[in-house]
Amino acid sequence: MEFFRIKKDIPFMRHALVFNIISLITFILAVVFLFTRGLHLSIEFTGGTLMEISYVQTPELDNLRDQLTKDGFNDVQVQNFGTSHDVLIRVPLAKDHDTAKIGERVMASLNTVAAGNAPTLKRVEFVGPQVGKELASDGALALLLVVAGIVLYLAIRFEWRFAVAAIIANLHDVVIILGFFAFFQWEFSLPVLAAVLAVLGYSVNESVVVFDRVRETFKKKRGLTTPEVLNHAITSTISRTIITHGSTQMMVTSMLIFGGAALHYFALALTIGICFGIYSSVLVASPLVMWLGASREQFIKVKVEKPEAVV
Repeated sequence: MEFFRIKKDIPFMRHALVFNIISLITFILAVVFLFTRGLHLSIEFTGGTLMEISYVQTPELDNLRDQLTKDGFNDVQVQNFGTSHDVLIRVPLAKDHDTAKIGERVMASLNTVAAGNAPTLKRVEFVGPQVGKELASDGALALLLVVAGIVLYLAIRFEWRFAVAAIIANLHDVVIILGFFAFFQWEFSLPVLAAVLAVLGYSVNESVVVFDRVRETFKKKRGLTTPEVLNHAITSTISRTIITHGSTQMMVTSMLIFGGAALHYFALALTIGICFGIYSSVLVASPLVMWLGASREQFIKVKVEKPEAVV
């Protein structure tokens, strides 16, 4: 399906060096922010108090957040749990908070805005920092396994040059997402980690589409140089890219606007990943394939003539 078709190939590879310099600068800045500012980890990674509250009527979550913030609970997470009458509250560890009395303080704060809709405490749990360390290590392991799987898949389906180019471009997306969260000190939680893993797969999908067209063009059209083949592959998939990424971004934007605080950073991470995923798949991975020496000979099997039998 295509909305439009561009008849003349756009010379993307003519500006490949400029695109990659911009990408390198952005990548370096993201790494600097990660090392100097670090990630603002959520309660899942740092530990804290987890409370499940039940209401008779559906409460206004924004009012609960505002009241808890006013009472000194910074970075508190308030979201529905199961039904609209059940609320899950996460309070991160803080030096000035007595862990044993946090539950009582939270309930006292919620009662001030109850207005006839009194909250009932169903459970309260303390999540230790050790659990957070395990989650962080498991998350890093999941990211590593995804990267290894992507490299293996692309190397088998295409060729090692395409695998190296794609994984560099995809890691570029991941680091830039983390750089944004480090610079703005947005909360990095398990949903954000899920978004990062989703972006990896999403970006690989775009790279595979372009690489498929590159392989097809190498086989069907003779006399084209590698830059010309890459330009043709990217130009011929632009309509598909706009349809796919535009549709996805519409859904993500709706989550970003209407999803509330619970989905805000998840949708934000996806938005950054989608935007940079298009850029990296088209303007980072493709030039890397060209510079690594991809050519038509790697996809065309040379027929070996069998020697004639001597009578």
